[in-house]
Amino acid sequence: MRVLTESPLDRRPAAVPPAEPARTPIGRGRVLLIAATALVYAAVVVGVLADTALVRFDWWLELLKPYKRWPEVRPLLDVWIVAGQRGPSAIAACLWLGWRSWRSRTVRPLLVMGAALLLLNITVGGVKIVTGRLGPHYAHVIDSPELFAGGTIFPSGHTANAVVTWGVLAYLAVRWRRTGAVLAGLTAASIGLTTVYLGTHWISDVVAGWTAGLLVLLALPLAEPLVDAADRRITALYHGPAGRTGR
Repeated sequence: MRVLTESPLDRRPAAVPPAEPARTPIGRGRVLLIAATALVYAAVVVGVLADTALVRFDWWLELLKPYKRWPEVRPLLDVWIVAGQRGPSAIAACLWLGWRSWRSRTVRPLLVMGAALLLLNITVGGVKIVTGRLGPHYAHVIDSPELFAGGTIFPSGHTANAVVTWGVLAYLAVRWRRTGAVLAGLTAASIGLTTVYLGTHWISDVVAGWTAGLLVLLALPLAEPLVDAADRRITALYHGPAGRTGR
């Protein structure tokens, strides 16, 4: 009886599964939203630098003197504006994030907030330094953009910080993310409008602050790989050999 043997050359190669598409940390829709937000941010910056009608609108709102028209709400808004200040809001946020980190045995929540605030310093701090714009209370010439005068008013740090700080808390609140996003949006909107009411910011400062803060939140997923890597390193250092082999 003759036994037929199969030569390796006669074997058909196994079907190769199609290559998976490269994964990106953000989808196409988010990329388009980032591009649109960046475009709005750039348009506001250019509108102020080019001394366009946006500057005239700034002055029109400022000359209305809303804090004089409705003085009865000023005491409340003087307190509410603290929710947008970096120090008080960061302390309140970090207390909750610290509790989350302790419960989950990971520093990821604190690292996400740190990454967001670092991005905020880049997107807002750089423009503040370059423009040097003065606020309404220190303006000298009506209809002037008050640029390159040593100010740090544009974009609004209060507004951008409110968007990022409370937005990050909503981002990390998995079970209550939608509710948190709504509350964060309302807080950021009211903080920005409060600064206009108090006369500490132009409306263009506020719009730039909103878009700069939103740009940070939209781009935050891009920093997730670095955050996760840093979290693993810190966790391993804290737990020692046990942290590397798992708990």
